[in-house]
Amino acid sequence: MDAVGRVRRSVALVACLLAAAGLLAGSRAAGGAPEGPGRPVRALPVEVLQMNLCNSGIAGCYTGRSVATAAEVIREQRPDVVALNEICEPDLAALRPAMAEAFPGATVLATFQPAYDRRTASDFQCGNGSRYGVGLLLRVPAPYQGHITYGGLFPDQDPNDPEERAWACLRAEGAFYACTTHLAYTSNDVALTQCRYLFGTAIPAAHDGDGYLPTVVAADLNLPASGPVSVRSCLPAGYRLEGDGAVQHVVATNDFGIRTSRLIEMHGSTDHPSLLVGLTGVTMHR
Repeated sequence: MDAVGRVRRSVALVACLLAAAGLLAGSRAAGGAPEGPGRPVRALPVEVLQMNLCNSGIAGCYTGRSVATAAEVIREQRPDVVALNEICEPDLAALRPAMAEAFPGATVLATFQPAYDRRTASDFQCGNGSRYGVGLLLRVPAPYQGHITYGGLFPDQDPNDPEERAWACLRAEGAFYACTTHLAYTSNDVALTQCRYLFGTAIPAAHDGDGYLPTVVAADLNLPASGPVSVRSCLPAGYRLEGDGAVQHVVATNDFGIRTSRLIEMHGSTDHPSLLVGLTGVTMHR
């Protein structure tokens, strides 16, 4: 199936987008210089929190405590973007109030993309029967101008693993894109191919179809930062990279600078620390 066939898009646009249509038209390469004169647009500073909660109820790292711990971290750290891997669909709804509490009165967007179970030819399920996959929470800078969600399965999967891996992105109109995924852990080569698809096909397709905006990806990529089979080897030009020293990474277009990076202790509730990266916005002329 081609990229278009695998992408799920939903649109929530308000009337003020019509006035901004001229700004959102067209596309350009990640981090590339805009063409022609235009109105200055501010890419706001963004705090990005990457979390792998191991909450399927199936894996050995499951404790049943990671969602509650994640809610505490979100309230304390007040991130603008929360990328969630290895979650059950209800976990997203459980964590959304924590984001809303951290930013009273703000618009908090959410999207979920299930993985696929080749054994059952249906969405992968958690131990409790709910859908299993990846999700995003995003605080939208005021004024809210609408959003678009995207998601799908990777064309290349490990045939020895029944779980087919998924990706999800969310475009906040007038602000930025945020994306997440959880790449194959059973094969570095498959993970690398999936990484190249995300950055070389899925994200450029969103930029081409709906217009370029600064983009940040937070994910468990199951790849090291450097080396012949690594995150750096799958990234096109125009991206910055920060990681946890293992397999979790925050990747951002060069519209952003990396201001801070630190690990957040999850107190044994999951087998991964959380990664909090502060990005500094820059002014673009579009």
